[in-house]
Amino acid sequence: MTLTLNDSGGMKIRLQKIIAQAGMTSRRQAEQWITEGKVTVNGKVVTKLGSVADPVEDSIMVRRRAVPTSRDFIYIILNKPRGYLTAERDERGGRTVMDLLKKVKTRVFPVGRLDYNTDGLLLLTNDGVLAEKLLAPKNKVRRSYRVKVRGIPDEKDLNRLRKGVTLDNRATSPVEVKIYRETGKNCFLDMTLVEGKNRHIKKICEKVGHPVIRLKRTEFAKLNLIDLPDGAYRFLTPQEVRSVRSMVPRDG
Repeated sequence: MTLTLNDSGGMKIRLQKIIAQAGMTSRRQAEQWITEGKVTVNGKVVTKLGSVADPVEDSIMVRRRAVPTSRDFIYIILNKPRGYLTAERDERGGRTVMDLLKKVKTRVFPVGRLDYNTDGLLLLTNDGVLAEKLLAPKNKVRRSYRVKVRGIPDEKDLNRLRKGVTLDNRATSPVEVKIYRETGKNCFLDMTLVEGKNRHIKKICEKVGHPVIRLKRTEFAKLNLIDLPDGAYRFLTPQEVRSVRSMVPRDG
């Protein structure tokens, strides 16, 4: 028996969006599974694209697997060491951050990424909606880094970073930056920004003549690494989850 859901009132959302945001697959693949009859809502097969459901109240199964609801969401912060790929798997057989979470039985995925040789705070979850909002540039979620650079920037170099530099013919967003500590001919900077593009900090530091030697993310979305050793992880407290959720709009 098949069921087409047309009621778009209340909390109802398109099925393919629910499936994709739960981190189970892409939206396109979710649409294919729906048309192939591999999705059920409250025990009834749904085959029509555009069908909607309530992601909290309805029981949604995809290929006989339950779609997580907000009651099932988990949030983890990991102190990622260098030498681990931020991915669920590495086709070449290298180490990934998931190797550090083998005791976590629920499937989670990284919110954004840290480079192979970058260490520090990484948030992982199975809450696709929140992950998408935290990474959306329009929401300007802050992230902070301790950055070791070659040389010691003068006030002119620091002000260039504070105002934003030009990369790929576009101005970057302003950065909060100050010198944390000098170490001989090099120094550590504390940097806070809202852009999360690939290798962004390395590019802007190189632009002002101070290439990055080492990079560690210390904060993300008001979360920090206090008392969390390298390679260790912990679950967010309910208060931390509420704080992170409050940083992004509830809708949109």
